[in-house]
Amino acid sequence: MCGIAGFNWEDREKALKMGKCIKHRGPDAEGVFSEEVTLVHKRLAIIDLSPAANQPMFDTEKKLVIIFNGEIYNYKELRIELQDKYNFVTQSDTEVILAGYKVWGSDVVNYLNGIFALAIWDTENKNLFLARDHMGVKPLYYFWDGERFIFASEVKAILEHDIPRKLNLDSFNKYMRVLYVPEPETMIQGIKKLPPGARINLKGTKLELEKYYEPKLKAEKFNYFNYTEAKDRVREVVTKGIQRQLVSDVPVGVYLSGGIDSSAVLSSVSKVKNNIKTFSIGFDLEDNEEKDKFNKDFELAEASAKHFGADHHPLTISTKEVAENLEDIISTIDDPISNPTAIPMFYLSKFAKKDVTVVLNGNGGDELFGGYDRYKMDRRVDTLGKIPGVKFLLPKKIRNALEMDALDRLVQFEFEKDWRLEKVLNKKFFTPVSQIKRDFRKYLGISKDKTEALMMADLTSWLPDQALILGDKMSMQGSIEERVPLLDREIVELGMSLPLAFKVTPFETKKILKDAFREELPEALFRQPKRGWFSPGAKWLRRPEVLSIAKNVLSEGYYGPTMGLFDWLKVQEMLRNHVEKREYNLTILWAILTFQIWARKYKIEFPNG
Repeated sequence: MCGIAGFNWEDREKALKMGKCIKHRGPDAEGVFSEEVTLVHKRLAIIDLSPAANQPMFDTEKKLVIIFNGEIYNYKELRIELQDKYNFVTQSDTEVILAGYKVWGSDVVNYLNGIFALAIWDTENKNLFLARDHMGVKPLYYFWDGERFIFASEVKAILEHDIPRKLNLDSFNKYMRVLYVPEPETMIQGIKKLPPGARINLKGTKLELEKYYEPKLKAEKFNYFNYTEAKDRVREVVTKGIQRQLVSDVPVGVYLSGGIDSSAVLSSVSKVKNNIKTFSIGFDLEDNEEKDKFNKDFELAEASAKHFGADHHPLTISTKEVAENLEDIISTIDDPISNPTAIPMFYLSKFAKKDVTVVLNGNGGDELFGGYDRYKMDRRVDTLGKIPGVKFLLPKKIRNALEMDALDRLVQFEFEKDWRLEKVLNKKFFTPVSQIKRDFRKYLGISKDKTEALMMADLTSWLPDQALILGDKMSMQGSIEERVPLLDREIVELGMSLPLAFKVTPFETKKILKDAFREELPEALFRQPKRGWFSPGAKWLRRPEVLSIAKNVLSEGYYGPTMGLFDWLKVQEMLRNHVEKREYNLTILWAILTFQIWARKYKIEFPNG
């Protein structure tokens, strides 16, 4: 796992400045190439630790040069396929990509099973090629004004160049609704995210961007009328996919949350590795702060680790630690994502780095196999609506839900409400949800089933633009490579082929994944409600250490340019009501707090109200 950056002209000194911004991503080595274009690479050595595998890396004919962030899990198989066409000089997966590019050109990405953001410069054809992995695990940002093309693993490196730092108001309004910025935009005008499964070819001043991969439902591919057959297939493919991602020349561990997904990861790993190191995090809370609720998964993780004979490493963080680094942690997310879980993720990566350099987690299982309670609720609504004569006896709220299309259900479940935002936003900058929601329709896919459409939206928007980017940013702060084996390409293809009824019913979530691993996992895990991995942000805001910071950040004097964006008296009122437990306002308060810290850190410009 590494950091990459570059641009389409020569300037070695600027490249070094960009590299310095992302040094946490790759502390092991640095390299710069600067001939016609400039490429910089910060290396976190994982596979082939020798200097020969450092980057930028040339092919054997010195015609291609690559910088690459990520891991290719099928690189050994591809190497065998390519060995008659290319003379390999390293044992790295990086060189396999180069060899594949020489043979297949930009279609090399269709052969890769891994996580990656990469750039290849063709010195003969003068073509710069960039690509991002199929599910968007690794981020890649770029700026293009028709002449200057600048790209990097993180926005902060692009900001080393003299480019405008103007707020993208459309992105801001979406962020205030869903707590992240959907691709391809970022919060800064002119800086974009390369979408998951997309590639760019830049030749001179001609830039071509295209999608090479999109997850699509493929129920016709596998005719799984036999649930037992499907369950066995899920266990086999998931286990092999997880084990495939253990490839590494440095120590590997597992983030263990205490849920089904990360426990299934640990179960699969334990079949081929002994005494695997596991890591989990809990919170120092008082009994009256729902201590049991927030630390239940922490306790379950320890029990699961013991069940599999893992070498478990628990960490507990205090509110004092949260307060000490709150602004620094949030400001590392250079395209805002509002999620208090960023804080424990940051501490966990620093903690795990003492023992391992690679960690596996359970991200993606809920989106792929239907793990969220909202999917179950959605199935209940549609099931009730199909019962003759029952519809008119249902409560008005359920009848209204029956009439909603998939997009409106997505808005109902996951968007902040108009009335709440109107309280705190200056009317000049407020956009009603009716104008915003249209841009989210593309994430729903083509399924006629509303629950399936909701799952597709989470898989193609919330997961890559919120969960995966946040995981990348926080793990890289600790110089840790975070892998997401449940998003292995073969597992995704299998998940897309399964009938919805195998995943979600009106009474059960993630049914087939649970059944596939039921005999392997501790029985206690199956008696737990769905909690997800979340943080006691609401409690933190009521603690004096964090509250004093929040009062300062949530004020008009914190950063001058935001003075006219919010109604600060209303924001402060919301904070008081939250602290005094009259209202639960964590979601909107944390969104504004995150935005404020980001705006001041990166000196964002926008009009006052």
